[in-house]
Amino acid sequence: MNRRFVLVTLLLTATAAFLVGLIVAGSLTPSTAQSAGGGNAPLRRAAARPTILPAGGVNFADIAERINPAVVNIDATSRGRLQLPGAHPFPPDLLGPGGSGRGDGDVPRKGAGSGVIIAGDGYVLTNHHVIDRAERITVKLSDGRTLRARLVGTDPLIDIALIKVDTTGALPFAPLGDSDSLRVGEWVCAIGNPLAYEHTVTVGVVSYIGRKLFDNSLDNYIQTDAAINFGNSGGPLINGRGEVIGINAAISSRASNIGFAVPVNQAAAILPQLKERGRVSRGFIGVYLRDVDPDLQRSLRLSTGRGALVQDVTAGSPGDRAGLRVYDLIVAVDGAAVGSNDELIRTVAARVPGTTVRLNVLRDGRPVLATVKLAERPGHDEVGTATPERKAPGPTRTAEAIGLTVRDLDGDARQRYRLPRGLQGVVVWRVEPMSPAFDAEIERGAVVLEINRRPVPSAAEYSRLTSGARSGDVLTFYVYVPESGRTLRAVRIDAP
Repeated sequence: MNRRFVLVTLLLTATAAFLVGLIVAGSLTPSTAQSAGGGNAPLRRAAARPTILPAGGVNFADIAERINPAVVNIDATSRGRLQLPGAHPFPPDLLGPGGSGRGDGDVPRKGAGSGVIIAGDGYVLTNHHVIDRAERITVKLSDGRTLRARLVGTDPLIDIALIKVDTTGALPFAPLGDSDSLRVGEWVCAIGNPLAYEHTVTVGVVSYIGRKLFDNSLDNYIQTDAAINFGNSGGPLINGRGEVIGINAAISSRASNIGFAVPVNQAAAILPQLKERGRVSRGFIGVYLRDVDPDLQRSLRLSTGRGALVQDVTAGSPGDRAGLRVYDLIVAVDGAAVGSNDELIRTVAARVPGTTVRLNVLRDGRPVLATVKLAERPGHDEVGTATPERKAPGPTRTAEAIGLTVRDLDGDARQRYRLPRGLQGVVVWRVEPMSPAFDAEIERGAVVLEINRRPVPSAAEYSRLTSGARSGDVLTFYVYVPESGRTLRAVRIDAP
């Protein structure tokens, strides 16, 4: 009996202790832990957390660790002052983030930028404006070594340069990706040496593809909000797969999150020429082109909106010798269709100067075949600007529906706007704000040459050609702009 009593007592004691423990703990279900309110409460070590990745699961920590050894710092030294950024006349709101330097006269001038090793034998891709006119180029590697580099080749037109360092053993290099496959909103990172802070990594997204900055015919810049600053020029823009898809080249001076990079496909396409010849030759027709928008297609009665519309032909150029004319619509090159102005330029620029191409053209609705022997594309041309003088305007004519006031093209207007001899038309004296002409970006000083393919030799003829304009009409103005040449502008007459 006593033995049984002891066993029962022990069992009851154990059960009671278990129940008391549950009451002290709070319940059978664990509650959410609360942070301590302060005081002398002991600090608790947080549990290990997984790496937080951007949308899409891109781990830029791993990418930076892998690519950083291929990014280099470039010092370019020259006697006297270097012109930055070289061939590109940067607009006031754009800067080439190649670094800064000091020096006048014969004092050495030192500039800094970035570069990326693209081959184990020491080839480094950077910007033209980083090494422009440099007499000594040195490259600092990620392991601390500083090596002398030599210029292999440079292409000022797209701001790309290829340099080479010679060293024993293979160097770490970054793989090149496919910039044509980029999409707006895709995650990218930039690595470089901004403001001398070596191997800085910044992350952002692709903001725009195909931005025009300097040369409307060749530019195809990638815009990104990844932070890019002085010293980043020549450094790589990298996609989420750890591939170089751009070479950082310019920034906006008006914002801290607008940067631009040369697409790597554009750079890779010229590498063979840079290695072999040190420079790049591109095919050239000598015509100024534009895309066809719905308004132009309607007003010019074009059967298609695809192709490149000729809006000017340079005298003596291959296009001029082949008989190309204003309003010709180029729809194919050697039988391959072209859908836009940019596509035609890329196709022609990829051909070797001296080769012959066949252009399929629509002229007044009829197919025409033009055979063109390509010349070599010239470099950037300097364009002068006119400074208007103060003088009372002469007789003018205005069309309220369009919003332009024009005057006859006399000697005073030719001198004021530095217009070429032989130009026939009427000069724009005033553009009404918020008018159809204003919306079509016609500015004061432009010369209206034709309206709907009809010459405009006088202000009186301008009035006659525009007097019948009604709401809903679209007029094609062929104008000469002193800063840029001849161009087509579609003017849509909207209801007042």
